[in-house]
Amino acid sequence: MAIKVSQNLKQTQNLMMTPQLQQAIKLLTLTHLEMTNVIAEEMVENPMLEELDGGSETDAVDAKAKEERLEMQNREATSENFQEDGPVNKDDFDWQSYIETYNSSSSSNPPNMATQDFDEMPNYENIVTKGRTLTEHLEWQLRMEELSEQDMAFALEIIHSINDDGYLSIPFEEVMATTDLEREEAEDIWQMVKSLDPVGCACETLTDCLLSQARIAEERSPLLEKIIRDHLSDLETKDYEKIAKAIGVEREQVLASLDLLKNFHPKPGRLVSPGEIHYVVPDIYVVKVGEEFQVKVNDEGVPRLRVSQLYQKMLSQSDNKEAQEYVQEKLRNALWLIKSIQNRQKTIYRVAQAIVAQQQDFFKKGARFLKPMVLRDIANEIGMHESTVSRVTNNKYMHTPIGLFELKYFFNTGVGGKDGGMDVSSEVLKLKIKELIANEPPKKPLSDQKIADLLSRDDVKVARRTVAKYREMLGIASSSKRKVK
Repeated sequence: MAIKVSQNLKQTQNLMMTPQLQQAIKLLTLTHLEMTNVIAEEMVENPMLEELDGGSETDAVDAKAKEERLEMQNREATSENFQEDGPVNKDDFDWQSYIETYNSSSSSNPPNMATQDFDEMPNYENIVTKGRTLTEHLEWQLRMEELSEQDMAFALEIIHSINDDGYLSIPFEEVMATTDLEREEAEDIWQMVKSLDPVGCACETLTDCLLSQARIAEERSPLLEKIIRDHLSDLETKDYEKIAKAIGVEREQVLASLDLLKNFHPKPGRLVSPGEIHYVVPDIYVVKVGEEFQVKVNDEGVPRLRVSQLYQKMLSQSDNKEAQEYVQEKLRNALWLIKSIQNRQKTIYRVAQAIVAQQQDFFKKGARFLKPMVLRDIANEIGMHESTVSRVTNNKYMHTPIGLFELKYFFNTGVGGKDGGMDVSSEVLKLKIKELIANEPPKKPLSDQKIADLLSRDDVKVARRTVAKYREMLGIASSSKRKVK
């Protein structure tokens, strides 16, 4: 039996995600602080990079002229213009000319980027320090107790099972399974942990948490403890008449007891462990000049990079092939980083400028005038892909005359445009619903259908279930639970 062997050639095209392209895409997604950290790390690792000191006015003019020549090289990060260069041969490539071209380019000089007026910038006076966590705070108090080694180990097991809100993250029965202590002794240690500051931590339920605080209150109220123990669900619906009738007291006595409840904390752990504080540094500033809004990209802390003059000489003078290959690799990485930073800043500028152009009424009149807008609208306007716009708007913030907003905030689908109604953004719809509920009669709150009817009077035609969905997103209870009885 003869075996037939044949060869077929097939040409295909594939997008190769080179390390340089990955770096360029990564830079687009980073926040301002993250980018400055990446640049600092690259400057440590790559000896070819050095910071460009402020030059003379002539140098600035020359740099601007050369930057314009590089404008076409700093477009959107696509496979075409972020194509990794192949192996470089020093003999057939004019490295000196290539280096000089890039040396004069700032790493971040998008158009219309005058020096910021620091009076218009947010004031960052707070100093970030590492605070004591809830676990550390409870352990510190525990060490003051005279406990046996076994009791201490169980108490620590309880503390390490507490979440940031102060509640046990697993049932107490599971915690108790880790010790050989008798149930009564284990429960005594559990009560001791609950009494540590802040009181109410290590509880399993809200009722237990509030009762723990009620028992050590300066004005201890048996009535309040009974209300917490038996009528917490009635408190949620504000059915004070039902509570008073069930306990056999006057309504005013119930209300007086509830004044004490306002001093309790439903999530006591947050008093010590509010979570790590992240200070937002805006990537874009929008300032009003006359009747127009101008966009400025935040360059504070972003060094202007160039290729080291020392290593330029090493490249041109050294005959050591290994040294030349090392320098050439670092040179390519340095030039690519500079180019990627330029691309990032200019892309952010273009996206921010398009957002401001689309949302003029928002910046002039406030959040109620935010227009429906999707990523495709901005992508089509600036000639980029939606994925690029999405990366640019990820974790980026814009400081405006009316507040600080994440770029994602400006992208909302239109709601209420059916049957000839007016199309409004989902954020505006939330504001309208919240405003209607804030002004409703406490004893006769608005139902979802009634809210939908009121919105239709403003030409915002939405269904009852749509109102319910956005009300729940706002964390607002239904009308039956909002009603004051």
